[in-house]
Amino acid sequence: MSSIMISGLSAGYGRVPVLEEVDLTVAAGTTTAVLGASGGGKTTLLRAIAGFLRPAAGRIVINDRVLSDDTTFLAPHRRPLGYVRQDGTLFPHLDVAGNITFGLSRAERRRPGVVGELLELVGLAPDLARRNPAQLSGGQQQRVALARALARRPEVVLLDEPFSSLDAALRAETRRATATALAESGATALLVTHDQAEALSCADQIAILRDKQLVQVGTPAEVYGDPTDPDLARFLGEAVVLPGQAYGGVARCALGAVRLAQPADGQVVVVLRPEQIRLSPEPDDAETGPTTIAGVVRDVAFYGHDTMLELELVSTAERVLARLAGAPIPAVGTRASLHVDGTAKAFPSG
Repeated sequence: MSSIMISGLSAGYGRVPVLEEVDLTVAAGTTTAVLGASGGGKTTLLRAIAGFLRPAAGRIVINDRVLSDDTTFLAPHRRPLGYVRQDGTLFPHLDVAGNITFGLSRAERRRPGVVGELLELVGLAPDLARRNPAQLSGGQQQRVALARALARRPEVVLLDEPFSSLDAALRAETRRATATALAESGATALLVTHDQAEALSCADQIAILRDKQLVQVGTPAEVYGDPTDPDLARFLGEAVVLPGQAYGGVARCALGAVRLAQPADGQVVVVLRPEQIRLSPEPDDAETGPTTIAGVVRDVAFYGHDTMLELELVSTAERVLARLAGAPIPAVGTRASLHVDGTAKAFPSG
């Protein structure tokens, strides 16, 4: 198994810079998901690693082997990599077996069972070997593309939004099969995706690109639970962002006095996740105290496994999100008391 080490990487097209001073380490045998806005440099990063694009500066190393630096630039075919594109790009004139073994030596292509082993690795039946790509579903085509990438036993697999063209159910199934195949092969993987849920669920590490640089790298739990600024909190999942006044370990905001993960003072921006907002029936007027935060349900979005509510706070008219698991689901117009569970992040205002 091999690790990836990228340091000071800058790359672009002509005079247009896309990446500047990017540093990233991917541990051997793990998967890192790269997230970022469209046009933010995700695919450019993969192309630089693969050798399809020569960086302007920086160093790319796989398992202590320099692929690119100020004096070295290995051609793509000399790099120990497999590459899976968004559409799979299977050769239409070759059957599944021909696609999978394309690029292997003659001796390797003739080895008994090689195609069946690779099909099994990606969760496909051996009897698909003689089908043409047009006879396969989108998910099957992507798995064949992965099998082709794994056929040469690459040290690193680069995946450029490989599931984005699939429908939701097929995307989940193909994603699971891909994760299993990568784990069984022992390959180190770098996955570019625009799907935050996909990144959180299938990666060991998440790297977020913004403004030509990596602005946060960490485990899914770290990046989701401890974002480095409010914009990253909004980018990686839903967030409740409110102005507040901090006093040590507590901040006062439209949701009342909220405990902070780290002490702060002065004007702040308070960041919470919707699942931290708890609802309970609004008490009678006689029981309502000064700390009760009342809200009115203005929108309900049911997703099956959970429900997202948008609530308008009675005291300030600000809107907040609350994620509920299970039933009952309140109707639009329902009044409720809001409570915050756990601690919030606070960032200096402005």
